[in-house]
Amino acid sequence: MFEKYTPPIIRRKKTCVGLGMELLRRWRALDEQFPGFASATSIVSCEEAVLNVREYVSMGESPCSVEYAEKEHVLVCVHMLVDGRAGVMLADPGYHLARLICVMHDKLYPHTGWFTQSEEPTCRKDFEYCLNPHNGNYVEWRERVTRGAAVKCQTSLIYVAQPFLDCILITEKRNLVYNFRSLLARDRKGRLVAGMYFPVGSHTEDAVFTIFSDNGTEKRRTKYKFSTFREPHNVQHSVLEELEEVSLKMRYKKRGLLDLITKLANIMADQSFIDQMLEINDDICRMYL
Repeated sequence: MFEKYTPPIIRRKKTCVGLGMELLRRWRALDEQFPGFASATSIVSCEEAVLNVREYVSMGESPCSVEYAEKEHVLVCVHMLVDGRAGVMLADPGYHLARLICVMHDKLYPHTGWFTQSEEPTCRKDFEYCLNPHNGNYVEWRERVTRGAAVKCQTSLIYVAQPFLDCILITEKRNLVYNFRSLLARDRKGRLVAGMYFPVGSHTEDAVFTIFSDNGTEKRRTKYKFSTFREPHNVQHSVLEELEEVSLKMRYKKRGLLDLITKLANIMADQSFIDQMLEINDDICRMYL
């Protein structure tokens, strides 16, 4: 089924692919004020956490030369000239970046450079985007995560030379079997206000999910077992109240989040389905090592 399935893009249920396509649709109106804007704008592909950046970009002009290219993420890219100086403008609704990124070839204004994406008491994320010095068709997206004295860095590669025409059949489809799921709500500035997330593991009876909310002054995270929600009428009233509070912040209808969790609880209890899903995900990961 996975090989033959073409995933739909469903309104209000969107990954980076659907969010990028929606942004493209809304940006078309800018072509009236800025002629040529629409033709300069497209969805572009991204390879996350590349282990050997120089080897990757040296394989050829495009990802077609990279046999193990996974392309698990997409962004929206606008090619631009500023006083004759070439650059690209990137928007990343899939990662909920509440800003546009300017990547100038000469790294001069309005080049964005390093900026803080998120900062919490225990974790800070800093991003930087710049053109790869060995292959100008790629933009390097560098991520630096600081937890106390520990600093973890990774580099992803965004191919900006051509539009990514297979984002549904490749990126959207690949992410169907990804073993970590999240559903997030953010404000206009990209700040997380509510959501849920969970890993998909092989032990379905022990499967848990995390519900979180942030009202600006207080952050709350709570873990629950999926098995508790197979019969929602037995869930404690205090838990239902917490879920309803998070549900409202996520702009669901009454009991919307509870209904979703109940469906997920039944899916997570299907050991055969989960095993098959994880096997497909493992096959994909091994294929691109």
